[in-house]
Order: sequence, then structure tokens, then C-alpha cells
Amino acid sequence: MVLQRQRHYFKAHQEALNVPPYGNDGGEEPEIAGIYIIDKNGIPYRIGFSTGNEFSDHIMEKKNYLYLAPSKLRECAIGPELIIDADFASFTGKVSVIRNHELLWQSVINSGSQNMAHNLQNLEYHHFKYDSHRVPYQAHVHFFGADAFSFGSQLLLQDGDIMSVRWEKMGRALLNPLKISTQPEALIEVRSI
Repeated sequence: MVLQRQRHYFKAHQEALNVPPYGNDGGEEPEIAGIYIIDKNGIPYRIGFSTGNEFSDHIMEKKNYLYLAPSKLRECAIGPELIIDADFASFTGKVSVIRNHELLWQSVINSGSQNMAHNLQNLEYHHFKYDSHRVPYQAHVHFFGADAFSFGSQLLLQDGDIMSVRWEKMGRALLNPLKISTQPEALIEVRSI
């Protein structure tokens, strides 16, 4: 089953994240991903947490805060582990970029309730308060942010760079190579019926 949500197509550990022809940039956005299922009665259940890379066009986002939605390149990654007993209070980890088999950039990252303005219960309430987010048998992935990424250090990623996100006590690092399209942007023609 391919997991899709309104804005993203999910990739797995070691799959490439793609900058499309219309993208200005592509870069890692380290996250904790909450993984949920909705039961037959519309009740959400948290299965656990995984490492996430929300992957964004930070140049687009920097142009205007209203461009947050189009800055999401519609691909992201989760994995490779699912942790069912993680405490959401505080997460510490590292995000890094590897170029030509060498560490190019690295930063400590933090997430979890102690590093946010909201606790997990409040964040989950605001996601699942919508009836459309409680449709029986749906699966949901909700990203909970972190506090550092390479674009904040003025690093522009290149084709072939490997983005790495690793949280302590969350298993192996999530690794995704960057693939930048060399195709020209093409007009998508919409036809009338």
C-alpha cells in the first residue's frame, strides 16, 4: 500500500527525494513522525514514532511566509524504524549532509514536548479534531518539527548529496539521497471536457 496524504508522497529509507523541474531548491527538514491509524469507529490510535524528513524547497519558503504550502515538494521520507514505546517529552539527535562520502555539514537537533510550545496531546487534538482526519481505516503521518536544518546555515544541497536524520533511541538514521531534475519545467495543459 502506498501511503499518501494531502500534500506528500512518502519515500522510504535510502530512496531518493526529488527536486522537480519547478523547484528552486530541495533540502532536508528533520522531524519526528507520529504514525496513526483510524479504527472502524473513527477513533485514532498512535502506533508509534518514526524518523522523518519533510523535505522542502527552502528558497521558495524564504520568498514569502505565505509560500509555505508550495515550498513542500510533495515528497518526504519516513523510517527506517517504527518505535512503539518512545516518550515524546524530549528527543535529541543529529542531522547531517554527506557529499562525496564525506561529512559536509552536521547539527544537533531537538524535538518533543519540552522543545515545543505545545504538548503531544494538544498537537494530536488539533490534527484529529477534523472529521475528515478520522475516516475509518485511514493511516496518518503527522510531522513534529525540529530546530535545525542545513539551509539555515546557508548550505544549498547538490544532486547526489545524502541527507541523514538520526534521533537517539530511535534506531538507525534515515538516509535519503537528493536527486535534482535536469528536465525543463513543462506547462501542464488542462483541457475542457
